[in-house]
Amino acid sequence: MRSVFAFSVVTSMAISPALAFAEDQAPIGQQAALPDMTQAQKRALRLDELFASLKRESNEVKAARIASLIQIQWQNSGSATVDLMMGWAAKAMEDKKYSVALDFLDQVVTMKPDFAEGWNRRATLHFLMNDYGRSMADIQKTLALEPRHFGAMAGMAAILKDTGRKEAALQAFERVLTVYPMMREAQKQAGELADELTGQRT
Repeated sequence: MRSVFAFSVVTSMAISPALAFAEDQAPIGQQAALPDMTQAQKRALRLDELFASLKRESNEVKAARIASLIQIQWQNSGSATVDLMMGWAAKAMEDKKYSVALDFLDQVVTMKPDFAEGWNRRATLHFLMNDYGRSMADIQKTLALEPRHFGAMAGMAAILKDTGRKEAALQAFERVLTVYPMMREAQKQAGELADELTGQRT
């Protein structure tokens, strides 16, 4: 189950620079027709378009690529300092230097409290440190800022399942699938939980 929650962070750290560059060069909907839009508004419009595509896509590989493009957007904090600290935290997490990563992420959420991915990354770190209470609190903050954050939803589902709350976990995985229908791991977990709960009721 730990792999479910780590999904968004592991994949986001593995996104290639070339893919990020390609996304930066991609046209952003009505951007050309609305030259007065701020960068934040352009990112919001691009995310809306990507999430609409993610919901419609029935091909697993293509859906995964769209999800990666969404993660690229999420990682852009708008602050070079915050982005640098996120990179340092990711490296520390990869090296299992969790206390070092936590120091960086504490600074990230203090400096940029409206940056959903900072909270999500710290939620994942707390999970890896077996601190489910703090992880869940950071997940709630992430979802308050970005209700469509499928990584945070998967994290919530993983915690609920690990703590024996199977019905709530199933609901959380189903919520993931309303946003990202082709997330294979969420499909698998939801199916297994549904079978388990059906068996308990018969």
